[in-house]
Amino acid sequence: MVNTFIISETSAYVNDLPLLGKVIYIDPGHGGRDPGTSYGGLLEKDLNLSISFKLRDELMSKGALVYMTRESDIDFSSRWDIKKKRGDLYRRILMMEKASPNIYLSIHINWYDNPIWRGAGVYYHKINKKNETLAQVIQAGFKEDLNSKRSIKQTDLYLYSNTKINGVLLECGYLSNPNERYLLQQDSYQKEITKSITKSIIKYFSI
Repeated sequence: MVNTFIISETSAYVNDLPLLGKVIYIDPGHGGRDPGTSYGGLLEKDLNLSISFKLRDELMSKGALVYMTRESDIDFSSRWDIKKKRGDLYRRILMMEKASPNIYLSIHINWYDNPIWRGAGVYYHKINKKNETLAQVIQAGFKEDLNSKRSIKQTDLYLYSNTKINGVLLECGYLSNPNERYLLQQDSYQKEITKSITKSIIKYFSI
C-alpha cells in the first residue's frame, strides 16, 4: 500500500513537471545596436525579448532549467569586432555551447514585402540530425494552436549553421502583416505562442 502511494505521488510529480531535468537555452534575437525588423517605433528586438520572458516562465513552470542569452536590450559585439553582427552571434553560440543545453530556441519575428504573408514558422539547419524533427514538432503545434499555414524550412544563417546543439529558429509571426502585427503586441497572444511552443517541446522529448 505504501509502495503504491509512493509510485502514485511520483507519477503525479512527473506529470506536473514533464520537463524536469531538461536544460533549455532561449536566444531572444537582436538587441542593443541591432533592432531587427521594425514597423514605426515597434521593434522586433523588443517583441523577441517579451515573448522570450513568457516562454522562459512557461518552460520553467513545467520543470525545465532555462537560460537566456540576454535579459535586457543589449548585443554582444565587441569594440574590436570588424563585423559587429558576426561578433554578436559568435558570442551567443559560445554562451549556449558552454551551458550544454538539451535544446536551444532562437526567438524572432518575420517580415516580408507582401503584407498578406502571415503565420509562425520554424527554420532549422542539418548540422544536428535532430533539428528537423524538433522543427516538425513545433511547426505542427503552430498549425494546430495558432492556425499557421507555414511549413518548416532550412536556413544557412550563421548562428544556426555553426551551433551543433539541437535547436531551431522560431519566427513567431510577421510584423509586416497588419493583423499579426497587432496580435504580436498583445500579452495574451504572446502567451498563446509560448504555450504552443512548450506543449510541442514536451511532445518532442516524449518521442
